[in-house]
Amino acid sequence: MTQANTTLLDLLAGADEHPALVAPGKPAISYRQLRENIVALAAQLNGFGLGRGDRVAIAMGNGPEMIVTFFATAMAATAAPLNPKYKQEEFAFYYADTQAKALITLPDSVEAALAAATSDMVIIHALSKEDGTLSFSTAQHTRPSRPIEIAQDEDVAMILHTSGTTSRPKRVPIRHRNLAASAHNIIRTYNLTAADSALCVMPLFHIHGIVASMLSTLASGGTVVCPAGFNALEFWKIVETFKPSWYSAVPTMHQMLLARAERNTKVIQENPFRFIRSSSAPLPPVIMERLEETFGVPVLESYGMTEATHQMTSNPLPPAQHKAGTVGYGFGVEIGIMDEKGDLLHQGEKGEVVVKGANVVDGYENNPEANANAFVKGWFRTGDQGIIDPEGYLSLTGRIKELINRGGEKISPLEIDDILLRHPAVAEALAFAVPHPTLGEDIQAAVVLKGEATASELRAYCATLLAEFKVPRKIHLLQELPRGATGKLQRINMAKTLNITGEG
Repeated sequence: MTQANTTLLDLLAGADEHPALVAPGKPAISYRQLRENIVALAAQLNGFGLGRGDRVAIAMGNGPEMIVTFFATAMAATAAPLNPKYKQEEFAFYYADTQAKALITLPDSVEAALAAATSDMVIIHALSKEDGTLSFSTAQHTRPSRPIEIAQDEDVAMILHTSGTTSRPKRVPIRHRNLAASAHNIIRTYNLTAADSALCVMPLFHIHGIVASMLSTLASGGTVVCPAGFNALEFWKIVETFKPSWYSAVPTMHQMLLARAERNTKVIQENPFRFIRSSSAPLPPVIMERLEETFGVPVLESYGMTEATHQMTSNPLPPAQHKAGTVGYGFGVEIGIMDEKGDLLHQGEKGEVVVKGANVVDGYENNPEANANAFVKGWFRTGDQGIIDPEGYLSLTGRIKELINRGGEKISPLEIDDILLRHPAVAEALAFAVPHPTLGEDIQAAVVLKGEATASELRAYCATLLAEFKVPRKIHLLQELPRGATGKLQRINMAKTLNITGEG
């Protein structure tokens, strides 16, 4: 497949009457309908006075409406998809930060998004038609209309933010050509074709859902199954109805499905996936093992970041080996390991993971200091520590800022997570750093139980499998672990969340 065509509209590769989008209780939308609807909606946005370079916020839950709106907005202007569950103050921050000129929502939804809108923003409602396609409506015609103009490959298709756990989130402008490169890399990784259908359970305001589940599928001519979001109870009925060939999710979603898999063995057997993909957070090897045992298909862990338009590496499909505990190797992306001085290290040496490729963005927006730190000698520094094995597979040892430095001993919390998750009473586990007056940092862990165990029993169990300095000094038994909007565990803030201060 060539990459000569590089706008989002060009990527819609499916045959005219092949279903592009399907969803529970909604009419299927064919590729012909999708392409025609996107062009018509983009022209409507131009008529509302919005065009190339303008930022348009979108606050919608998952579904065909969100996908059609995203494409139309990216083709007329720049899409700024936002989490519809944000509070009013959060919407206000993102509108101001992106200088959003408009907001698109469904009617009678997302009150906080509407409440945060400024008086000069154009408020647009996406209205569903009987055939499943959309029209846009606005009560405001305060802007002079723009000439009808479709985006080019150099235009910024969407603007996302990095998840600023410790600092102000950075704006990441993603061009059409970046999205095209990433979609083609993913198609090549998993041999996606028009015969495939992807169940989209990841939120469509996040790079994982937008690129892996949605865009790569549409660029391969396949079908996107797009329910209203992830629901571990409804998942099985959707699989039974639409028979998707694969899905991509974060580890916490996989774990929730594993917890319900026994009650749904018939659905699993009668509707087999071709493969299952995991990304956006480390997949503990024990969870991969259980998933493969339960679903009987390869579970392929990949590695992505917003700045790389999602995928950087992935484990390959059989007959190539997929290795538990690694995130595979680059497909269309160069991967290296760099030291603190910016020099590339040799294979087998541990350091910071760096990447380069057509999918990697040119830089953060209006942030020269962050760009100087992150973009070095043509490489993007990921902030992750890792090591590449003799066969080229990358293993991540943790976010550099999440590594625990216990008196000079560097500890990867991922290793402790995996050990705890192997205990039969543990459902979820998260190891994290806490301040220590003499060591600098010490290690503790939080777990959610699914059986009977005490904290001291779990510590004793860890002591049989880990070096003494890696054993968590304290284990907290919690009802649930704190998560971000996309299901990512909040490791770096755990000590603060549990109100742990420096301890002796």
